Amino acid sequence: MILLTGANGHLGANLLRRLLRDGADVRVLLRRGSDNSTVDGLSVERVYGDLRDPQSLAAAVSGCREIYHAAALVALHNRRQEFFDHNVMGTRNLLRAALEAGVGKVVVSGSLSAVGYDPLRPSDESMPFNPFQEHMPYAFSKACVEHECLKAVANGLDVVVAISCAIVGPWDFKPSRMGRVLADFANGRMRAYVPGGFEFVAARDIAEGHVLAMRKGRAGQRYIFCSGFRTVDDLMGIYERVTGRKRPPCVPPGLMAFSASAAGLVLDRFPTVPRRFTPASVRLLRMQRRADCAKAMSELGYQPTSIEQAIQEAYEWFVDRGVVKRPLAVARPHAVGVDS
Repeated sequence: MILLTGANGHLGANLLRRLLRDGADVRVLLRRGSDNSTVDGLSVERVYGDLRDPQSLAAAVSGCREIYHAAALVALHNRRQEFFDHNVMGTRNLLRAALEAGVGKVVVSGSLSAVGYDPLRPSDESMPFNPFQEHMPYAFSKACVEHECLKAVANGLDVVVAISCAIVGPWDFKPSRMGRVLADFANGRMRAYVPGGFEFVAARDIAEGHVLAMRKGRAGQRYIFCSGFRTVDDLMGIYERVTGRKRPPCVPPGLMAFSASAAGLVLDRFPTVPRRFTPASVRLLRMQRRADCAKAMSELGYQPTSIEQAIQEAYEWFVDRGVVKRPLAVARPHAVGVDS
């Protein structure tokens, strides 16, 4: 039996479907009161609990040989205590429960934001997180999550960290920040964009990366999974080809950062309101951060796939769910090779 946390999230939803295609018996940890319709119709065992409740986790891990921990609070707000409670203490509680239950191996989802950054070279697994640089609370929490993983390894638990970049692809129920950007573009609601760039990973690739980390990853190690760097201009070009719409105007990053700061003064009071850009997200785009997945390729046999195909799959999935409306003049494309 495999336990998966975070099945409602973008990463977890793709990983769950990958595991089920492989014929695995999967148990999903869900929270009562959440929208758990994302697993409706799937052959999974449901258990209910909370990462902040150690007693519920003891029952969830019972009888499991492997755990994929993909659950995390991912948000743009600054409520630091919530990040600590959910991400750091939640991971600590789960790893303790796994150790006590004799679980064979745990793969924990990490973030590129918790990997060291050097503007002169791509980030790799050897680069330490620098707490004295400017980071969002989420990044601090994910760096602390990795620390909890190393503590668990020291206590005898086999734990591997699978590091994700910005995910693009289908099964994006909430949707994610990148999913909202694509949906806004496809629906003609994107008014402007800011130049920059980032390292992206196809949803199918990060799911594959987790499986490879479980099969071949070494205890205490972390592995970066990415599909390639794209500038925002590159991304807008892909969106144009996929959706048939024209891109909005590009605005100077300084102006966008100012606008995001001004909007934040109001929206910080309403943390549930979706925010496309914040000063921190604009800063990340301007960094044009790159990542190196050579370690995952050499040790695990990881092979990244097409980012454009992942975006095409995400668009078709949004169309099928009614999240976006396909322009009448745009036929369903065949050249990208989307899997059914």
